[in-house]
Amino acid sequence: MNRQRPLFLFFITVSSFCAFAQTPGAFLGDLPWPEAEVRLKEAPLIVLPFGAGAKEHGPHLPMNADAKVMEYLCQQAVKTLPVLVAPPILHGWFPAFREFPGTEVADHSVFQRYVYEVAMSLVRHGARRIVLLNTGVARATGLPLSIVAREIRAQTGTPALVVSWDDLETPAIDSLAEQKAGGHADEIETSISLYLQPQLVHMEKAVADYGSRKRKNYPGYEPGLFSRQPRDPEFSQTGLFGDPTKATAEKGREALAILTRQFLQALQGFSQAPLQSEAQ
Repeated sequence: MNRQRPLFLFFITVSSFCAFAQTPGAFLGDLPWPEAEVRLKEAPLIVLPFGAGAKEHGPHLPMNADAKVMEYLCQQAVKTLPVLVAPPILHGWFPAFREFPGTEVADHSVFQRYVYEVAMSLVRHGARRIVLLNTGVARATGLPLSIVAREIRAQTGTPALVVSWDDLETPAIDSLAEQKAGGHADEIETSISLYLQPQLVHMEKAVADYGSRKRKNYPGYEPGLFSRQPRDPEFSQTGLFGDPTKATAEKGREALAILTRQFLQALQGFSQAPLQSEAQ
C-alpha cells in the first residue's frame, strides 16, 4: 500500500487552491467589529462549524474527539482559503449516545433552532454563502443541520452547504484500516486522536468491539444506538464499534490529510455557487 499518495495529492490540491485565495482566511472571533463587518460581506463563504465538545468515544478516547477534528479542518481552511470561520457550536443532538455521559441538547428542535438563529445572524450581516461543517455523520447530527440549510436557502436565497464527516471519507481512508469493520471510536478515529492529541489517548484501555447485532439484509434507514441496557440488541459496554487497538498516529495523519483535501475541495467548489444577484 502506498501511504504517501494521499498526502501527495493533498499538497497538490492545496497548491492549486492558493491561486484561488485572494486574501487570507480568518476566524470571525479574532477580528474587531469594523473589519468583521467588511469581511462578512466580502468573503466568498462563511463556515459555521459544529463538533461535539463532549460525546463518548469509547473508554480510551477523550470526549472532545469530534471537536478536535472540527478545529483542525477549520484551521486548514483559514490557512488556505479566503474564508471566514464563525465561532463553533460544541453542543448538539446525539440520540445514539444519550445513555452515556456528555453534553447533549436532547431536544432536536432546540438544537436546530439554535443553529438556525446563529446562521441567520451571519446572513443578516452580509454572509454570501453558508457552510455548515458537521464532524458528526449525515444521518445523525446532519439531519437537523440539513433542515437549517434548506430553510436558510428557502427563506433568504442564500446558498447553503452541509458538509458532514462521511461526505469527506473516501476509499483511500478505508484502505488505511486493518479492522474488519468500524464506525465509532474505531481504528481511524483513534488514529486521528493519536495524531492530534496523543496525551489524551489511553491505548491501554482500547479494546475491539464489533457489537452483537447482525448486519441487516433489508432496505431503509434504521437509526442505530449505543445502548447501556443489557436486553437491548444494541447493548454496548464500550460505546465503540471497530478495533481501535490497530490505530497509529501515522494512519491518523494520512486520514486527516484526506479529510482536509476533501473539505477544501468542497469549500473551493461551493465558493463558486451562483448567488441570487448573479442569476440571469
